[in-house]
Amino acid sequence: MSITTERHARTEAELQAMAKDHLWMHFSRQSTMDASGVPIIVKGEGHHIWDSNGKKYIDGLAGLFVVNAGHGRKRLAEAAAKQAEQLAFFPIWSYAHPAAIELADRIADLAPGDLNHVFFSTGGGEAVETAFKLAKYYWKLKGQPAKHKVISRYVAYHGTPQGALSITGIPAMKAMFEPLTPGGFRVPNTNFYRAEDMGGPTGSIEEFGVWAADRIEEMIQFEGPDTVAAVFLEPVQNSGGCFPPPPGYFQRVREICDKYDVLLVSDEVICAFGRLGHYFGADAYGYQPDMITFAKAVTSGYSPLGGTIVSDKIYEPFSKGDTTFYHGYTFGGHPVSAAVAMENLDIFEEEGLLENVRTNSPVFRSTLEQLKDLPIVGDVRGDGYFFGIELVKDKVTKETFDDDESERLLRGFLSKALFEAGLYCRADDRGDPVIQLAPPITIGPREFTEIEQILRGVLTEAWSRL
Repeated sequence: MSITTERHARTEAELQAMAKDHLWMHFSRQSTMDASGVPIIVKGEGHHIWDSNGKKYIDGLAGLFVVNAGHGRKRLAEAAAKQAEQLAFFPIWSYAHPAAIELADRIADLAPGDLNHVFFSTGGGEAVETAFKLAKYYWKLKGQPAKHKVISRYVAYHGTPQGALSITGIPAMKAMFEPLTPGGFRVPNTNFYRAEDMGGPTGSIEEFGVWAADRIEEMIQFEGPDTVAAVFLEPVQNSGGCFPPPPGYFQRVREICDKYDVLLVSDEVICAFGRLGHYFGADAYGYQPDMITFAKAVTSGYSPLGGTIVSDKIYEPFSKGDTTFYHGYTFGGHPVSAAVAMENLDIFEEEGLLENVRTNSPVFRSTLEQLKDLPIVGDVRGDGYFFGIELVKDKVTKETFDDDESERLLRGFLSKALFEAGLYCRADDRGDPVIQLAPPITIGPREFTEIEQILRGVLTEAWSRL
């Protein structure tokens, strides 16, 4: 005899009360639930989501740079259910299961160069933490124990675990948790729009790229090459508003890392699996990293999964004798998540989703660039299906908003107004104020126009309020 526990559908009021009493949201002001409650999303289909009141929105952020294949994919849910019926869970601690083995093989085949070894985790922060620990351990095994420092860029976000947080370049997210894991150092990012503010050249973007890369060499020299383990860079930096690399930037960084015997880690938690029209951002920009971190879109968010892809060179000292990497996660390489990832990659191939991004990215860019006729829009930048719109007080001087103005603009008006207008996206001020867009990679020109029209209306109203 089987017993089924039925859960009745909750009303909006019940859900709001339960959330207020018990749900601690991430990266959120809990006080907002006292004032107006929290938006509750109950359904997704394609590039749309619906809230608990039945209102429909465009998902302009793919959840959180995650749902690349779009919402409502029944075959992904079915893949999860099929695997769960056969083997719902088993760890990959001295044991293995077919789903993790086959997915590791497939990812290694897709990854560039000699990145042939996959260490699974459950998310992006864990993947970065893995890469940080692995870099330090690698150099110890190679007889260079002093190489423990890591370099990343200003305003870059690399995760919230204690190690990853040391790599993250956002002071406001770190101060309350100090002291952090030591050894994190920052260099300028590739925001060409703010080149002058960073002390960089304002001539050609190629010159700026060389200048920005050379700041990495300068930092390595200053700290001492015998103390620097790795450089962590996103192909397109997320935090601050989608900074793509200038032409030749990553080639110069690779030269610098090789010159000083420093590992290059490509943090692709956002950029991998289609966001830039390739499986990996390193392929999009033609450079060879020593490690790649991934998560988010590998399953299109249908089940949690992340990982770190490691080169033959780094793997070699771990492959013999009694050497053990004492690191891991209970749910890393989870069989259900691995099965979903395999099915997700099948969808990418069958529907040509990477080709869709490469074909339509120029159209997406040109559609968003129409917004530059608005006085509040200073810059539109990004790549693939990953764009940022920087907002300014003065287009000529590029003057930005002060903290109070940014608070009123982004949190006080824009985030809510965009959502009410039917667009879920991100209004972010971790650097200068920007609106970020990273929709499912299934959409095309018709949806671009719809997004632009919503943005135009809300940004026009925002300017009138200022």
